Amino acid sequence: MVPSEENQLVPKEDMFWSCRQSIFAEMKKKFSQVESAAEEPRVLCIIQDTTNSKTVNERVTLNLPASTPLKRLFEDVALKVGYVNGTFDLMWGIGDSVNDTAPLDQNSEKTVLDAGFEPGKKNFLHLTEKDGEQPHIMPEESGTTDDSAQDRFIGPLPREGSVGCTSDYVSQSYSYSSVLSKSETGYVGLVNQAMTCYLNSLLQTLFMTPEFRNALYKWEFEESEEDPVTSIPYQLQRLFVLLQTSKKRAIETTDVTRSFGWDSSEAWQQHDVQELCRVMFDALEQKWKQTEQADLINQLYQGKLKDYVRCLECGYEGWRIDTYLDIPLVIRPYGSNQAFASVEEALHAFIQPEILDGPNQYFCERCKKKCDARKGLRFLHFPYLLTLQLKRFDFDYTTMHRIKLNDRMTFPEELDMSVFIDVEDEKSPQTESCTDSGAENEGSCHSDQMSNDFSNDDGVDEGICLESSSAAERISKAGSEKSSLLYELFSVMVHSGSAAGGHYYACIKSFSDDQWYSFNDQHVSKITQEDIKKTYGGSSGSRGYYSSAFASSTNAYMLIYRLKDPTRNAKFLEAHEYPEHIKQLVQKERELEEQEKRQREIERNTCKIKLFCMHPTKQIMMENKLEVHKDRTLKEAVEIAYKLMDLEEAVPLDCCRLVKYDEFHDYLERSYEGEEDTPMGLLLGGVKSTYMFDLLLETRRPDQTFQCYKPGEVMVKVHVVDLKTESVAPPISVRAYLNQTVSEFKQLISKATHLPAETMRVVLERCYNDLRLLNVSSKTLKAEGFFRSNKVFIESSESLDHHVAYTDSHLWKLLDRHANTIRLYVLLPEQSPGSQFRRAVCQKPSGDSGNLDEACERVKGPIGNMKSVEAILEESTEKLKSLSLQQQQQEGDNGDSSKSTEASDFENIESPLNEIDSSASAENRELENQIQISDPENIQSEERSDSDVNNDRSTSSVDSDILSSSHSSDTLCNVDNAPLPLANGLDSHSITSSRRSKANQGKKETWDTAEEDSGTDSEYDESGKSRGEAQYMYFKSEPYTADEGSGEGQKWLMVHVDKRITLSAFKQHLEPFVGVPSSHFKVFRVYASNQEFESVRLNETLSSFSDDNKITIRLGRALKKGEYRVKVYQLLVNESEPCKFLLDAVFAKGMTVRQSKEELLPQLREQCGLDLTTDRFRLRKKTWKNPGTVFLDYHIYEEDINISSNWEVFLEILDGVEKMKSMSQLAVLSRRWRPSEMKLDSFQEVVLESSSVEELKEKLSEISGIPLENIEFAKGRGTFPCDISILEIHQDLDWNPKVSTLNVWPLYICDDGAVIFYRDKTEELMELTDEQRNELMKKESSRLQKTGHRVTYSPRKEKALKIYLDGAPNKDLTQD
Repeated sequence: MVPSEENQLVPKEDMFWSCRQSIFAEMKKKFSQVESAAEEPRVLCIIQDTTNSKTVNERVTLNLPASTPLKRLFEDVALKVGYVNGTFDLMWGIGDSVNDTAPLDQNSEKTVLDAGFEPGKKNFLHLTEKDGEQPHIMPEESGTTDDSAQDRFIGPLPREGSVGCTSDYVSQSYSYSSVLSKSETGYVGLVNQAMTCYLNSLLQTLFMTPEFRNALYKWEFEESEEDPVTSIPYQLQRLFVLLQTSKKRAIETTDVTRSFGWDSSEAWQQHDVQELCRVMFDALEQKWKQTEQADLINQLYQGKLKDYVRCLECGYEGWRIDTYLDIPLVIRPYGSNQAFASVEEALHAFIQPEILDGPNQYFCERCKKKCDARKGLRFLHFPYLLTLQLKRFDFDYTTMHRIKLNDRMTFPEELDMSVFIDVEDEKSPQTESCTDSGAENEGSCHSDQMSNDFSNDDGVDEGICLESSSAAERISKAGSEKSSLLYELFSVMVHSGSAAGGHYYACIKSFSDDQWYSFNDQHVSKITQEDIKKTYGGSSGSRGYYSSAFASSTNAYMLIYRLKDPTRNAKFLEAHEYPEHIKQLVQKERELEEQEKRQREIERNTCKIKLFCMHPTKQIMMENKLEVHKDRTLKEAVEIAYKLMDLEEAVPLDCCRLVKYDEFHDYLERSYEGEEDTPMGLLLGGVKSTYMFDLLLETRRPDQTFQCYKPGEVMVKVHVVDLKTESVAPPISVRAYLNQTVSEFKQLISKATHLPAETMRVVLERCYNDLRLLNVSSKTLKAEGFFRSNKVFIESSESLDHHVAYTDSHLWKLLDRHANTIRLYVLLPEQSPGSQFRRAVCQKPSGDSGNLDEACERVKGPIGNMKSVEAILEESTEKLKSLSLQQQQQEGDNGDSSKSTEASDFENIESPLNEIDSSASAENRELENQIQISDPENIQSEERSDSDVNNDRSTSSVDSDILSSSHSSDTLCNVDNAPLPLANGLDSHSITSSRRSKANQGKKETWDTAEEDSGTDSEYDESGKSRGEAQYMYFKSEPYTADEGSGEGQKWLMVHVDKRITLSAFKQHLEPFVGVPSSHFKVFRVYASNQEFESVRLNETLSSFSDDNKITIRLGRALKKGEYRVKVYQLLVNESEPCKFLLDAVFAKGMTVRQSKEELLPQLREQCGLDLTTDRFRLRKKTWKNPGTVFLDYHIYEEDINISSNWEVFLEILDGVEKMKSMSQLAVLSRRWRPSEMKLDSFQEVVLESSSVEELKEKLSEISGIPLENIEFAKGRGTFPCDISILEIHQDLDWNPKVSTLNVWPLYICDDGAVIFYRDKTEELMELTDEQRNELMKKESSRLQKTGHRVTYSPRKEKALKIYLDGAPNKDLTQD
């Protein structure tokens, strides 16, 4: 070591301390910078993206140091919103105080503080378009080529609004803004309508084919000859022009599909892309007839092949020429476990001949005998554009389902087809000429005729047979052909998913730059050759039988190659090379797009807000949507709203103004005095998709002035209550402040209503039925619970009601009634009550009542002198009502005698307020108090005994107890027995308690449903007292005339009723107007769709009803506890319509089947004209249209037979004596099939003692005469009567199943009603000629369609792909 160097050494300790000091110094410097940054003021920037309607509500927030330059601001915004920097502008928003409207300079080094941003405040900015163009979306990981990045490109992307595609690919974020800006690739995508990805893939492939696009551009549309909407070539032309010139990211295909004649439903049908290609090419050829493009499809896509058969003994060959548009290549040969490895291997298999030997020998014309032969295909000519279809969809005969084969199959970028061409140019002497059948077989290529044997023995030459040519000639010709049959791949149509559904997209190579692109609906992105290889399919493992099941479901489905021929390979036409009509079309589409862009700009700057207006004359609240540009002034907006609400004839314009309004709370937030020239955008807070408030177009009379509404005020609707007239006046609007006291609020109301404040009582309705008396004068309105919009009731009389406790006062009761009263519209039945509502039996009860005796004597019926207590009480009730009415007529001075409960004359119903005075009511009450039922305990005991015997079925006698006779319907009912005297001197006119008090002696039945657990136990508790004893139920009715077109000419009643009333009491109030007891009519609630549902729970209130609900009354007995309404259908097994509705009946729990049959007899006689006895018919279970279990007479409902609401049963008339005696028996319906006559016999019932197949055959042999050993049977399929075509029954049914009992698979016959077909196995099937078969097929098809059965069973009905040349499908009425 040199001494000088030794002197320069630094001790280790010194070096350590030196490093430590430098680190501390650096950290100190950093901390000082952080501290200074923390002390630096910061600027809060809120950026709103206004470039499209989808992002106008999105906000981006940046909190930047005040020293940030504007240039950095633009960079941060671009990074945050995902736009390319430099493709957008930033401008000051409305909410900022800066008036500078010019965009900020994105290249400026000026700090945001110097640019006018204010620290500590919100600085609003608008992100807008630059130079009228949409911002460019920042590419994700642009320039990367790693696998992860490429996975994003190659994998199928979800389409916006698409349905039915597989979900085995990763979704990618997508916003509407990307549709409005062109892809960075320069190409335009296509919007998926719903499931039109297959169409988009084909259209993009055709667009990227130079020869097809150029030829389409040369075709000129003649508008005078055809409608442009239905012209397929013209709409394709327009679409291609848009794909080439549009600035959008994606365009719609609806115009193209409309030209196909498709409606919107077609967008939800996914089809095969290869099928679409065929159908579209056919349609284009039809449209291009007699034009220059007439043979375009054939010139580009059509090839030729020879279908030949060669005799292996003499060499004779028969052949024909076929044409094709695509070559279908099998992925996996039939029966093979291994798939083809490549397209080349599949092509070799396609032309591989098969040997016809054994039973498949070919009859040789030359040898005049059957000989072994070789059959195969030879390619004679390949098209310029070669289309290969990889047949990935197959049928699995094991599972009987369609499957997709996902096996790996490679395909080259360049494909040499010279090895597959037959280059012979003349026929061999051994061959025989055959006509070219290309015209009739165009597009078919007999792929099913390939061989499964790939050996090269027997001198197989792969279809090339040039026996007349020398080997040298063959080699030279083959060499010349080889150089001209090199194809390059330019389109791969990929399918992702399964055979049930999936998604198509296309990978296409541009001939302009040789770059591959993925066209995935809206998305267009660059891809590489490696991405193309990912569409080979399969997995990384070895190929085997199950390899397809675990392979990727994304793989190539169609490949399109172009012949490499410099003399024919075309380039896309440049703009200056366009024909004149295309130049005009380009200009037209640009103008339309600019117009659309301007319209979008207007939409982005248009404020859309709900507008309300109370019509000044009609007094109805109208609603509409106000659309006004943000720069329009308030004055101009009022004019627009004025015209929108159609007020020209109702009020002058200067009597209208717009105010801020909250419709939910019915609250006027503020008015806009002095802001008539302010822009609406500023008043409304900018353009938003939704606003948290509405606008009200307020009107006034010319002699009035508008009130000023200030922010912070609360609105109060004041209702004045008059206790004398028991009326509540319409509201008066008053505005107050929450910090006002109750005393100050009373003074305010006093000025508005001119009522004294000293005696004023104020009641606040805070929410439903919450009535609060404001009796503390010093409390503020806020403390009392006032909100933005409030409702109060005031009363200022000097009555004694002031000194009563509030909850006991007349005011509270009146307000309580007012809060719970609803208005209902009741449609009364038109027909008068008939004899079915009168009791037909008479039985004198114990005890003596003259009225009942007289009633009993009057009753006459066909059944005799038996009459129940229930009927007697109901007759007595009617008599007492009539007696009460006569009393009123004698003592009252108005004509109520015209109204009777037996038949109410609706036209004579008058306003009830003037019907009866208090004296008449007093007489009524005296009359009611005189009415007594003799021996009520006896009646009660009879009811109980009936209930014990028949399980509560005979307790309806209480429903016909005594009802008040008065018809006045302004009723304030006390459910106790005493009437309520009202303040105006009117007593309660209809006392429902008179019935209820008698009902308390015997428990009243209030159920109207079958389910025991479907409500409360009763309207009464165990002590017999009403649960609502202290409640007062209001009922007021008046005649109502329905509007024109909505029940005009029918009898309507407008009813105001307390919704706390029970349905039972409500029906009792309606009795006088219907004319029958409440137990004899039903109440149906009418919903908005005019659907009617019966209200059956008598103990439930009307709380579910609301104002203006409609109710329909129908005559008919209402249900009681334990009863069920049953629909009875007649079973006609040998009729074309085996199920016929008869009537509605009522069955009860505990009733036997025989009892229900007895009750049905008179109804069947009167309503259906069926005169039967109980032994002449049976009842059986009905499941949809299928007959089921036969009910035996001794079966009891709810014990042996489960019964439910809206139950349905079959009634079957018997031909003889009932054979079903026990539940162990089994009744089946048999039908003989006669194959020699091609007909089916009528149904015959077979009753079996067991489920033995042997017994069934014995019974069938017995009724048919067929020997037992020749009987064959099969179970019918589907719904009764199990119709099947006679052309299919002989072979389609599962005849003679190998089972010994009927209750096992595949029969599963465990219940009555199964259909059994049987036949004689020795009977031969009739041989039909083609004419007979066709005629029979038509008859069967017509017959089965009429009965609703299809000729063939199809579990999944697929709609055929069709393109309609006239633009609309022909409606085929016979087509299913």
